[in-house]
Amino acid sequence: MNLICGLIGLPSAGKTVILNAITSIGASSYDGSRVNRAIVDVPDPRVDTLVAMYHPLKTRYANLEIVDIPGIAAEGNGRGSSQIGEIKDVEALVHVVRCFEDDNVPFLYETVNPTRDIEEVELELMVADAATLESKIQRLTKLVRSGDEDAKRESEICQKVYDSIQSGIPARKQGLNGREVESIRECHLVSLKPMLYVANIKSPDDAGNEHVLSLKKIAENEGTELIYVSGQDEADISQLDPTEREEFRKELGIQGSSMERLVRASYRKLGLISFFTTGEDEVRAWTCRTGDKAPTAAGKIHSDMEEGFIRMEVVCYDDLIELGSEVAVAKAGLERLEGSAYEVQDGDIVRVRFNK
Repeated sequence: MNLICGLIGLPSAGKTVILNAITSIGASSYDGSRVNRAIVDVPDPRVDTLVAMYHPLKTRYANLEIVDIPGIAAEGNGRGSSQIGEIKDVEALVHVVRCFEDDNVPFLYETVNPTRDIEEVELELMVADAATLESKIQRLTKLVRSGDEDAKRESEICQKVYDSIQSGIPARKQGLNGREVESIRECHLVSLKPMLYVANIKSPDDAGNEHVLSLKKIAENEGTELIYVSGQDEADISQLDPTEREEFRKELGIQGSSMERLVRASYRKLGLISFFTTGEDEVRAWTCRTGDKAPTAAGKIHSDMEEGFIRMEVVCYDDLIELGSEVAVAKAGLERLEGSAYEVQDGDIVRVRFNK
């Protein structure tokens, strides 16, 4: 599975600048209507170490896909629905919020106010979700009238979520249980998706300004992640030769790349981990969810492996690095053979035994 994140925010909040900072694709937002997409490798030093150990013919990192939609209309009238449709299938939303003042950088408003900006984008998300739920409820009503009990239960859940949205509560803040979430899953409600915030600042010195502190409080109250990105600086750095980037980040006081920070925050928020397959042909990183059983993780490699799963050979990355080879790990008795109940751990190096 690839991690797919959708960038949202008001017009001129800095989404495309952030996209360029993360992906180095040089995207343009000149017409305000283009949907920008980029797929980039997820940096992982463990992959680099494994490559140096195995010298494979191919190296495959996990992937991050970013969908940058045009600035969402902020009138609460559903005008942004066509753009919102572009992010219905993403795993997480990354809300870019302007947190700096500069008269030379145009913005939708004369003032910078993260609370206002977040509320306005959230309103547009809820308008889109309300329309989706209305259509769903109307379709279910015919089945309810025919005596369909399952449709009745589903309709009641949809109505409950719809009423809360109408009261200004996004779906993700409604405390829905697993059964309720499953009932509305096919609606792809955007206000149900996990949300992360990016504070778009001019320089690292802005990380403590009043706008960032306001956004930090919002993120803390929601129990979510906040990432600080010096958007224009990092977008400029992303265009440099890779060997020069880290030096310029140090000069500007920027800790690590924005993509690394976004990936770490996204993985934490979504409960994602990485496991690896190794060999002379290929070293590859794979992504699964925390708690996934061995057959489910094997299915990320190939569906046949999940269907015909027998056992999973597992070596811990740290053990391999400490002992220097798989042979040494096996001699130390640290190579394991796990069954279908095993929960794959971050950093596991695996081989799957399966019926073909």
